[in-house]
Amino acid sequence: MAETANSKRLSDDGKQCLQILATLSAGSLAITPGITFSWSAPFLPKITKDKENYDITEEEVVRFQAVSFISVVIFCPIFSKLCDVIGRKRTLLLMSIPDLLAWILIANAERAHAFYLAKVLSGISNGIMLAVVPTYIGEISEPEVRGTWGNSVTVFFYAGQLFVTVVGSYYSVQTSCYIFMPIPVVFGFLFTFMPDSPVFFLMKGRHEEAGNSLRRLRGRNDISTDLEALKADVDRQMSERGTWRDLFLIKSNRKALIALTFLRFSQILSGSVMFVIYIGYIFEKSVGTFTSETSSIIYMALHLLLSLSASFIVNLLGRKKSLVYSLTPCSIILFIESVYFYMDEQVTNVDFSYWNWIPVIGLVLFVVISSFGIDIMPTLMQAELFSAAIKAKGIGLLLVLTAIMAVIINYLFYLLSSSFGMFLPILIFACCNAISAIIASYIIPETRGRTLEEIQQDMKGPVRLMIDDGKVYEKCNLNIL
Repeated sequence: MAETANSKRLSDDGKQCLQILATLSAGSLAITPGITFSWSAPFLPKITKDKENYDITEEEVVRFQAVSFISVVIFCPIFSKLCDVIGRKRTLLLMSIPDLLAWILIANAERAHAFYLAKVLSGISNGIMLAVVPTYIGEISEPEVRGTWGNSVTVFFYAGQLFVTVVGSYYSVQTSCYIFMPIPVVFGFLFTFMPDSPVFFLMKGRHEEAGNSLRRLRGRNDISTDLEALKADVDRQMSERGTWRDLFLIKSNRKALIALTFLRFSQILSGSVMFVIYIGYIFEKSVGTFTSETSSIIYMALHLLLSLSASFIVNLLGRKKSLVYSLTPCSIILFIESVYFYMDEQVTNVDFSYWNWIPVIGLVLFVVISSFGIDIMPTLMQAELFSAAIKAKGIGLLLVLTAIMAVIINYLFYLLSSSFGMFLPILIFACCNAISAIIASYIIPETRGRTLEEIQQDMKGPVRLMIDDGKVYEKCNLNIL
């Protein structure tokens, strides 16, 4: 929970069961976004080949993913603000509506415009998940719970990717939609029993409801000390005006925006997208007996299994070390992969079949190493760095920039790989990982074991003291870094 430097962590004597359950319940809402994100891989080939049921060209299919990203750009800022108006819980419950409508549309779609609308709805759901779930988890969980279970968003997202890959290998587009339809309804129903964030209630001056929420989350009745400490911290954070100007001029807000934008951009440029797109090609090239469907299932299952242990590694090493230790070897792996693909694609008079094991071994090592660093760190730290007053604007802007960057990189990757061969984008990703590892050691704060208020104080850095009429006041440093 947004517990603070003032608190003496009296909750150690309390129970954390509901905090863990609420964290997992909120994280489970990422299953459907995981399904929709990877839906294109197994189903778009079926749609383009089935001319009897679908009147859709390959050019129209290419635009599906772009429509989803554009939808995220448009709706992320809206839902980032909405969660400050109606609450985190109610905003998350809205996810079920666009998810359900999207599956109904796809199940009955025959032309491209229906799929475009479905992708818009999926983008709305993804925007809610990206903007609100990390915020909710960060505010309802104490540091030890957040550190151990905060990765649940990534775990459930990968679970959704694995599920859609398996279903897509055996079922038609329409049948799969009927399989997916109950998921948002069931998880939405389960989440209705979870408490809303006490931070939200305190932001709205609803102290009694904040106390009830805190009492449920801490698992004990005596929460007066914790509530007062939390109230003091929220009041301090809300004393900031929370304007767009504050996002860029206040030191802690600016540092948070820079760090999180760097993390999201580094994730996009890490090469993970490349492996998802070309997983079938890499496996078939390395081990010819694997079909693209089987290789995709293996890849997603490996990702899911590794993500389950990622939180424990991050807690052991810390955020910054995990990120640097992940990016550095990933850079080396991708450099070796780029050399292999250059030799295989550009050198025509040499047989490289003996070395076909390099891509698949590189893939496995990449997944293992990235799973405890760049794969999970952006989502984990998104909930930790922004103060309550600026969180809606900060996360909204962050996700808009991320979606725009994703569209640009996806297009450039396709353009470079088709024009020059796959070695060039892989080499660029390798260089980006190396550069990101260096930058991360300077601009990423260490938040392991820190409460949200302690993180805010660390982000602010030293404060200047003013003495007026014998009283001492804190004055935040607004100087540009």
